[in-house]
Amino acid sequence: MVDITDKTPSVRTATARTSVQVSEQIYSGIQSGTMKKGDVLQVAQIAGIMAAKKTSDLIPMCHPIALSGVDLHFDWQEKSSSYELIIEAHVKTSGSTGVEMEALTAASAAALTVYDMCKAVDKGIVIGETYLVTKTGGKSGDYARK
Repeated sequence: MVDITDKTPSVRTATARTSVQVSEQIYSGIQSGTMKKGDVLQVAQIAGIMAAKKTSDLIPMCHPIALSGVDLHFDWQEKSSSYELIIEAHVKTSGSTGVEMEALTAASAAALTVYDMCKAVDKGIVIGETYLVTKTGGKSGDYARK
């Protein structure tokens, strides 16, 4: 584990994004609230928040971080023969190390939760690319995906 003792504490944020491609049947079930396991997006949001808080338990060499905020946003995009759920996780802290891994873990866990809650309807769900969108704070400065 990297020693962060001498790093200057600062406000640090990170935003990560992923996507989940689902069939029209799943999209309709989520939108109408008729999925058997319950409110898919609400459960995915809780899973993402919990995952961000537990990132150091999941990723070796990742520092445990006191998070000051975790927020997940969901947005639907209609494709030609399917629907794509865009999941964006935003994480914030004030500390000596960044929260990129927490944001990526939150987005990933939310996507996996959507899969788990919908797989009985259609196992053809596709989880898309997961990536860092932005990060702020720290010695290396800000980053924005181009």
